[in-house]
Amino acid sequence: MSSSPESDAPDGPWYKDGLNFTCTQCGDCCTGAPGVVWVTEEEIAEIAEHLDKPVGEIRLFHTRLVRGRVSLVEHQNGDCTFFDSRTRGCSVYPVRPIQCRTWPFWQSNIDSKQKWDQVCQDCPGAGQGTFFSLEQVEERASRMDV
Repeated sequence: MSSSPESDAPDGPWYKDGLNFTCTQCGDCCTGAPGVVWVTEEEIAEIAEHLDKPVGEIRLFHTRLVRGRVSLVEHQNGDCTFFDSRTRGCSVYPVRPIQCRTWPFWQSNIDSKQKWDQVCQDCPGAGQGTFFSLEQVEERASRMDV
């Protein structure tokens, strides 16, 4: 749990009543400013199997080392290596990394109401649609340190 004052309130974190999110498949979280998408060896193997490619090919053409960890590469415009600009979709969606699966419920996005409000401004599905309970939000946030 974060150590921000809002999340340490005696009655629970600011999102204690849950949050809403439904992916609109806009692709905005897969494009834009440079960043990292952490991947594990297991996820690389799943992507390779999904694409019917050798693991070594996926590792060579689609990953890079960042601060001692493995991340997916990006195109020069910031798009994820697996983002299909034609369809505005993910070419490995069924086996996308856990970081992608847990968006937008990353600890960095729920540390404060202000950070969540910014996510809601940037992501059309954040704050809308499917309800996630406190327990569901925290379970997703605990899967990946982002």
